[in-house]
Amino acid sequence: MRYIQLLLWSLLGLAPASPKPVVFLVGDSTMADKPLEDNPERGWGQLFPQLLVPEVQVKNYAVNGRSTRSFITEHRWDSVLAQLKAGDWVMIQFGHNDAKISDTTRYAAPQGAYKTNLERFVSETRAKGAYPVLITPVVRRQFINGVLQDTHGEYPAVVRSVAAAMQVPLIDLQQSSEALLKKEGEAATEKMFRNIPAGHYRILPQGITDNTHFTAYGAAKIAALVAAEMDRKKIGLSAYLAPTPFEGKYRYELPVIYEPHFRRDTFDIRAFGAKADGITLNSKSINEAITTCNSKGGGVVLVPAGLWLTGPLELKSNVNLHLAANAVLQFTTDFDQYPLVTTTYEGLVAMRCQPPVSGTGLENIAITGSGILDGGGDAWRIVKKAKLTETQWEKLVASGGMVGEDSVTWYPSRSAYLGSKTSQAGVIKRGSQPSDYAAIKDFLRPNMISITSCKNVLLEDVTFQNSPAWCLHPLLCENITLRGVYAKNPWYAQNGDGIDLESCHNAQITDCTFDVGDDGICIKSGRDEQGRKRGKPTENVIVHHCTVYHAHGGFVIGSEMSGGARNIYVSDCSFLGTDIGLRFKTARGRGGIVENIYAANINMKDIPGEAILFDMYYAAKDPVPLAGEQRVAPKVETVPVTEATPLFRNFYINNVVCHGAKKAVFIRGLPEMPVSNIWLRNLVITATAGIDCLEATGIHFDNVYLVTSSGTPPMHTRNTKDISTGNCRYRDTKTNSTSDHAF
Repeated sequence: MRYIQLLLWSLLGLAPASPKPVVFLVGDSTMADKPLEDNPERGWGQLFPQLLVPEVQVKNYAVNGRSTRSFITEHRWDSVLAQLKAGDWVMIQFGHNDAKISDTTRYAAPQGAYKTNLERFVSETRAKGAYPVLITPVVRRQFINGVLQDTHGEYPAVVRSVAAAMQVPLIDLQQSSEALLKKEGEAATEKMFRNIPAGHYRILPQGITDNTHFTAYGAAKIAALVAAEMDRKKIGLSAYLAPTPFEGKYRYELPVIYEPHFRRDTFDIRAFGAKADGITLNSKSINEAITTCNSKGGGVVLVPAGLWLTGPLELKSNVNLHLAANAVLQFTTDFDQYPLVTTTYEGLVAMRCQPPVSGTGLENIAITGSGILDGGGDAWRIVKKAKLTETQWEKLVASGGMVGEDSVTWYPSRSAYLGSKTSQAGVIKRGSQPSDYAAIKDFLRPNMISITSCKNVLLEDVTFQNSPAWCLHPLLCENITLRGVYAKNPWYAQNGDGIDLESCHNAQITDCTFDVGDDGICIKSGRDEQGRKRGKPTENVIVHHCTVYHAHGGFVIGSEMSGGARNIYVSDCSFLGTDIGLRFKTARGRGGIVENIYAANINMKDIPGEAILFDMYYAAKDPVPLAGEQRVAPKVETVPVTEATPLFRNFYINNVVCHGAKKAVFIRGLPEMPVSNIWLRNLVITATAGIDCLEATGIHFDNVYLVTSSGTPPMHTRNTKDISTGNCRYRDTKTNSTSDHAF
């Protein structure tokens, strides 16, 4: 009876309950574990355990160069069989080496020994009460005139036929990997394979061209294909796929981000004449070091310990600008060093001063190290008196610049003052020239790190502080990693955002800290008609384990989101003192679709505004009014839906704890386009007031506990449809009113 039960499970690809299943991987080099140190190669089986729950033990017996024949004759299969027990799994992938007809120790004819060996693996696995899974061989990256070539002949078809005849679960990796390579194309898939330039690794001093074996990036993408097919076909092992905190998402479904790697060569800026005396302007020396490094194939440009004064720097491909411990790269406050250039600002094409650090159309660039990059932003900023103490204000006024006619606004110069009075200052108008903006040049503050149309970007461990405008601004970039970064600006820094990802594809922001003057972590995609015409959403973004202190919003989307935003995953973050916690903002005229946004495991404390906010009436004002400031709610009216109508839908927010906010949740859509399909689960929020739902549909609260103190009802709605409040509770400390059932 036990044998029949096991056979049925195996035939159906189902697994019985098992506290500690073991998964055995048998196959060739594309699956095998590889050395981790100084080695770019990985097998997909090496990354596969990361996609399973920790209770599952994976034993990888795949070995380089093995075929079904040699795996048996070398008694490797016997080693696996000796350990197999009922309930285990065996994943079987061969084919690359079985086809080597000139090698009698490995060759196995597809309709002969290869087929027989696969049948043996299946039968002997089942005899042990374990579950076999057959996998077709993964494709090689062989393109001719842009067309991917088949290099496996009959072998994948034989695997399919054995799987069908013996009713074995099949993962058709040949088919799925072929589709992936065709979709991404010849150039984009090069980095998936072991194609390594000279000088990157000691074990590969001359580099290598290898379109069979994977890099860590490629192995991760192939492992995800395996997991995806397990899930889609409901193979029993899929019961052990690792979930994420995001609703309905497994780990294999999250984006895989490529990270650049650099030659080992180092170019010390001192060798190019740089001096760490805080007086010498080192722009020429550092830019020469960057250019030289690039011309010699790339590497590391080293900024050693010391205080290095500089003007604008221009990054180059394959260069890692590395700030050593105790290195301070100080950007000059001499505005003459920053000429006017055509760029973008707040989602529009504009004339601005040259950024302190910039790069356009580059590949493989980085700024790393434990040093500090200071943008000299204090010299550029307009400051409101209400944001300073009396002593700070007096000191600022005494430093120079001018005070405006309102007596409460300080300007760095008359040029900055004139710019503040200019409508759409810096926005480029047809026929205009750079000279047309000279009179307001000081007002046209640059973003500090401006990286445009670049691929494979790494910002790691550096402190980026005191930016003139936005701190970090990747625009139209692909494969961006921020890790361990600290972005720091004064809390009053106007437009002093931390990171603004604009129209970017594939990004990860992990273990970073933000303490800034505007939004902390912000997603954008262009503004109004220009953004819609660009049509590039920010998508496939992971934000994990970040802390935001002062900021207008902890995690923010908008308001310039006209190209859209989608597939964004935010988890395990803390927002401590941010004006708003999770902030999603837009306005009529923007257009764009924001969808498939996930946030989970979020801590908040001391939030002066809303813990969670959706607002489609953004008015370009600070989220928390200054003392004495009066604001009037916008007039509610319905207008026709056009391409300029923005859309917020499909938000999934889970596991949020907020201790102290003015309002728990604020949702305000447009009458013609309500905010829709919002899921808020497992929230505990202590706030003065509860929830507002205005012009919304499909709003779902589940297991929410509110503690308020306003004496008003916990929820106010207007023009809201399909709202649910399952298992929700509240308590108001002012009236001592409670409910254990619903709001």
